[in-house]
Amino acid sequence: MRLCQEPHIARVVEILQDKKALAITLLDLRDVTDTCDYFLLCTGTSEQHIRSLADEVRDQLAEMGEKPWHIEGADARRWVLIDYVDFVVHIFRAEARDFYALERLWGDAERTDFADGGALEEAAEKPFEFSTF
Repeated sequence: MRLCQEPHIARVVEILQDKKALAITLLDLRDVTDTCDYFLLCTGTSEQHIRSLADEVRDQLAEMGEKPWHIEGADARRWVLIDYVDFVVHIFRAEARDFYALERLWGDAERTDFADGGALEEAAEKPFEFSTF
């Protein structure tokens, strides 16, 4: 994987991790199709979380001079697609990600999985406690 040569991809992964995205996956499509070089997929936990992830990716990349060519799904927030031509960021609700199964559809692409942002792991590790007033 030549990820170190792709600063925008590395930055998007950092943003998604910082914003607690789950199941962050990079599909390297360069040897599979000419339409796009990479798909970067992740899962958000709620509509608000998906909006926050999409907004942060768009805003942070704009600061790097990278503006999206096209955005889809921002209103429905089940699946937000941010198209930067050379790479596309897909931010899913878990149900939509399972249904569309892009990892399976593009199964012949090289795949890299990244550590989650930790939202679910942190909740699982920390037992519920009642607060005292």
